[in-house]
Amino acid sequence: MKIRDKVIFITGTNRGIGRALVEEVLKRGARKVYAGTRVPLQHPDKRVVSLIIDVTNAVQIRDAASKIGELDVLINNAGVAYYDDLSDSKLLDKHLAVNLYGTHQVTQAFLPALKQSRGAVVNNLSVLALASLAPLASYCISKAAAFSMTQSMRAYMAGHHVTVHAVLTGPVDTDMTRDLQIPKTAPETVARNILDGLENDQEDIFPDPMSATLADSWNSGGVKAMERQNAMAV
Repeated sequence: MKIRDKVIFITGTNRGIGRALVEEVLKRGARKVYAGTRVPLQHPDKRVVSLIIDVTNAVQIRDAASKIGELDVLINNAGVAYYDDLSDSKLLDKHLAVNLYGTHQVTQAFLPALKQSRGAVVNNLSVLALASLAPLASYCISKAAAFSMTQSMRAYMAGHHVTVHAVLTGPVDTDMTRDLQIPKTAPETVARNILDGLENDQEDIFPDPMSATLADSWNSGGVKAMERQNAMAV
């Protein structure tokens, strides 16, 4: 999958990684970029089309799918993260609504177009899908669930020639991590490495220095081997 001349839809593009992904696909020659936001986005490049979409709103999802039609790459980037200690089930529900169900519903809406183009789905997750960080408990749960869903999507969509990619990011310098006093990677670097991973057909993309330390052991490890074995059941 090469970005040049492709039609791309990215959710969560108001800021951070989403905004950086828009700029990076433009640099790589995308033919058209649909930028999904919850508030209007103005962009000087005429290839960018702003779409108002809340990934928890079924009506807005259907409306976006009807407007886009042709699609080569869907990047599910929209997400939320709040600190919590699992004492409030409503906060867990909020994370799941966006990070899990939102990703699922958007993907389902665009599957017909992606099957027709033999395209790609890219789900922006987190290394915390692999090992939880307690102060972000609900976030980690939602990302772990979304990663499991991504693996199942990968198995089911292979027969339709649609590739499914998991992005397992470490700390990125965005509003979500403003209060974390740790080394962080610039969103522009992460966006570039995400698209490199897509163009190099990496199933699981580790786009920053912290997450990249896990890549070799993950790709050669027993859990990845089990995923491949389980996929044969489809």
